[in-house]
Amino acid sequence: MNNLKTQGLVLIDVDVAALNNAGKSTTSNFDNAVATKTIRKNGMKYTYVSGQAWRFWWRDTLQKQIGWELSPIVRESKVAFTEANPIKYADDDIFGYMRAAKAEITDENGEVIKDSKGKAKTENVTVTRVSPLKNSAIVSVSAVSTEENWSSMARQDGDSVPYSKEEYSAIMKGMFALDLAHAGTFSNYNKTGFKNLTDLLKAEALSSGAHEIPDPFVKDSKGEAHKLIRLSKEIRTKRITETIKALKFISGGAMQTSNMADVTPKFIILSTMTVGNHPFTHIFTSGVNKTTVKFNADGLEEVLNDYDAQFKGGIYIGVRSGFLDREDMNALTAIAQKFEHIHVKSVNEAIDEYCAEIEKYIE
Repeated sequence: MNNLKTQGLVLIDVDVAALNNAGKSTTSNFDNAVATKTIRKNGMKYTYVSGQAWRFWWRDTLQKQIGWELSPIVRESKVAFTEANPIKYADDDIFGYMRAAKAEITDENGEVIKDSKGKAKTENVTVTRVSPLKNSAIVSVSAVSTEENWSSMARQDGDSVPYSKEEYSAIMKGMFALDLAHAGTFSNYNKTGFKNLTDLLKAEALSSGAHEIPDPFVKDSKGEAHKLIRLSKEIRTKRITETIKALKFISGGAMQTSNMADVTPKFIILSTMTVGNHPFTHIFTSGVNKTTVKFNADGLEEVLNDYDAQFKGGIYIGVRSGFLDREDMNALTAIAQKFEHIHVKSVNEAIDEYCAEIEKYIE
């Protein structure tokens, strides 16, 4: 089993946005004031969208634009969890889950086994799955000064009701990795974090076309490889490519009624690698006074040389027309001419051509 991962970086470009709020503002003079999420680094303020919010946008787009049937949410007391059925629901497979539960033990005739006090005996059927899709927060590349915008509810009789919100314009960076070997592949052995399927789901998967393969990393006490349950190549390929293609249509963010922002990528890099570490974190940097954004051509070329042995196939770079200035675009074009496996396209073309290529790497 290969150990390949899609490594992606996206940039979004938003104006007068408030993509992810942080609740009531503690610095405003207004009682009804909403703060946006910010974080400080080296004394400078950066806006961000939490990784959880990005995942919500992503999952929502897969449902509404790609047609995924999402795993239903189950609520019990103060906890909530999905159906935890990655055989039926692609989002349980790609986004992971944890569900703690107990089930009644039955005999061979299907009768519930009871203890000496007449209570049904139960067994732990807790299942967990580490998400094959991992992502960062989406953080502004350069430092940002947010603005407090005063608004009011003035359609009612009497005095208007004032409120305020924080808004900003920024180029923001997000990273993600999708484990191509892990998607559609599940373990069932009794070890924390490795019991992805109940015995019932395992049997269901195997009876509906899944097959077992040896786990190349985990062995039992006798030194024999544990078995993994793997869905068909067709299903796994569909789930992987649709997850990446959803980025063409992704939408979301707070206050969209009056601060609508386009959160589709304006710049994207997609590569297939044999390692999990993300290499593209610094190819865009803040410029003068930490307030401008600059393409780091030397940084990209350094990554291409340093990780040459870890890249598999082509590296697809998508740029929305007008996003990079002429100097930066010329530098990117020069790199593409120097490295034959670099393909510079429009954003949607880069996504489509990358997805077409990785189909041959899915076993």
